[in-house]
Amino acid sequence: MFLALKELMHSKTKFLMIAVILVLISWLVFILSGLGNGLSTLAAATFKTMDADYVVFEQGSKASMGKSLLSNELSVKLAEMPGVEDVTPMGISMASAIKGNSSELNEDKVDIAIIGIEPGSFLEPEIIEGTGLSADQPTGVVVNESLKDEGFAIGDTFQLDGSTETLTIVGFVKNQTYNHVASVFTPIEEWRKIAFAAPGSDKGLTEPVNAIMLQGKNIDPDAINAALPGTETVTRAAAVQGISGYKEESGTIMMMLGFLLVISAFIIGVFFYVFTMQKTNQFGIMKAIGARNRLLSRAVVSQVLVLSVSSIIIGILLTYGTAAIMPEGMPFVLDPMLVTVYSLILLVISLLSSLVSVRMIAKIDPLKALGRVE
Repeated sequence: MFLALKELMHSKTKFLMIAVILVLISWLVFILSGLGNGLSTLAAATFKTMDADYVVFEQGSKASMGKSLLSNELSVKLAEMPGVEDVTPMGISMASAIKGNSSELNEDKVDIAIIGIEPGSFLEPEIIEGTGLSADQPTGVVVNESLKDEGFAIGDTFQLDGSTETLTIVGFVKNQTYNHVASVFTPIEEWRKIAFAAPGSDKGLTEPVNAIMLQGKNIDPDAINAALPGTETVTRAAAVQGISGYKEESGTIMMMLGFLLVISAFIIGVFFYVFTMQKTNQFGIMKAIGARNRLLSRAVVSQVLVLSVSSIIIGILLTYGTAAIMPEGMPFVLDPMLVTVYSLILLVISLLSSLVSVRMIAKIDPLKALGRVE
């Protein structure tokens, strides 16, 4: 480490250049991870935060709420299945909310996701302001706090575009979005009036729902599918993946991050390879007077370690600074766990890239290196 620090202090400009590149790479990685996490949260926060273990869909729906339609009569049978601790139905419909009771101004329309649940069930999110859902107040809804930015407040009523239904906000919840829009929780009976207003849209099912949520750690999905033909039982994580566009969106961000990490490994490896080539004479002299490959290799790896750790820390600070000045509507969520994971990945990539230089040092012949001294 002593030799590594000595060289870092001696060649400040040279090592500052690669440090700046490492900072920019780590900054970009953290920004992309925050954007990716923000987009995935915006697309599926309601599913990710719900207190359910498994979800029962219609067979062939590919775990998609929009393609699934079941009768709530299945809830009784599901409650009797081994391992099932609790059962509750759920429905989702996309709509547009119109402030007040008229649609004269198109700019007043706000896209929302209407989530039909049973009041008081384990699907009802924690209320941060106001009151929760009540079966005695079927048109009372609980909405995501992001609607405050659109001018909505507790007690406000809004009409659904293309519908005569009018809903009243009774409470606010936090971090509840679906398909990139605010979630609006309503009693399941009111949701059915909205979702199946058109005659025949319920396909003749009794108490139609999109899916039935289950609680229970020891549930056997295959046993449920076998006992109830026409159903498809998946984990909550699989249901998240079934959300329209979720896999494609997450896959795009992950591919970008993957390419960035590969490029960063190549850049770091090339920089230190060039630095090592430039110091072939010095390494040759040191090996000629008794320095071992281990000592020289340790010096190179130590340099990479110091530069990488410093650059990653600066990149993290820049990322949090960037997050602080981002607009409120920007889907950017910095997860400390993700920041830690990507920091470790960047550090490992940097250290592995330095092995190219280590291998070169081991191959240096002192006699040939000394012969190159000009």
